[in-house]
Amino acid sequence: MKKVINCNKDHNPVISKKLKKVSVEEGLKIATELFNILNKEKSGIGLAANQVGLDAQVAVVNVREPLILINPTVVEQWDEVDFHEGCLSFPKRGVNTKRYKNIIIHTEQEEGNWYFSGVEMDSGKGSWEDTKSKKEDTELRLLEAVCVQHEIDHLNGITCIDIGHKSEPIKSDKRYSRNEKVDITDGKELKTMKWKKALPLIKSGKWEVYVGGPIT
Repeated sequence: MKKVINCNKDHNPVISKKLKKVSVEEGLKIATELFNILNKEKSGIGLAANQVGLDAQVAVVNVREPLILINPTVVEQWDEVDFHEGCLSFPKRGVNTKRYKNIIIHTEQEEGNWYFSGVEMDSGKGSWEDTKSKKEDTELRLLEAVCVQHEIDHLNGITCIDIGHKSEPIKSDKRYSRNEKVDITDGKELKTMKWKKALPLIKSGKWEVYVGGPIT
């Protein structure tokens, strides 16, 4: 099985290349492999073929449900939004980007277009009902819309690192067990160590824990 190429360390000859169109049959085979790789990674929500060294316009997304993008094209997009992104090809880096809340795309294996929207929608629930699920649904739909844009950019040889600004670690407030290994940084250096050893450094205020955020 192929693996994601870490562009922080290794050269990926197709990461900045507009990829070749493929047949639907070939695209579905590649998508199956991409899903297998994504499942093994466990930390990503999307993956494009060139992230694993394949020259093919195929990507997969798995936010609300598994989606396959074969030779996708953007039909329309609107309502710009600020977003903070990470990427499996550039682990432990985060960038602020400009994306769109709404996007309509066409993917080769479907006759019609797909519409993704991160705009808050009326769920039909009364005001006395729990609004948490409504908020979570809006956040997930926005994440899905951004992920689709992120993957289509990959297929055109564009990464979030190319279009982002103010690259920075993505912080985490996760709780760790004593012997669990964590990554910490002082802004200049990265260290991996057990939580019980990292805690005094973090409490000093000079070091912080960071991990990947929404990574695609």
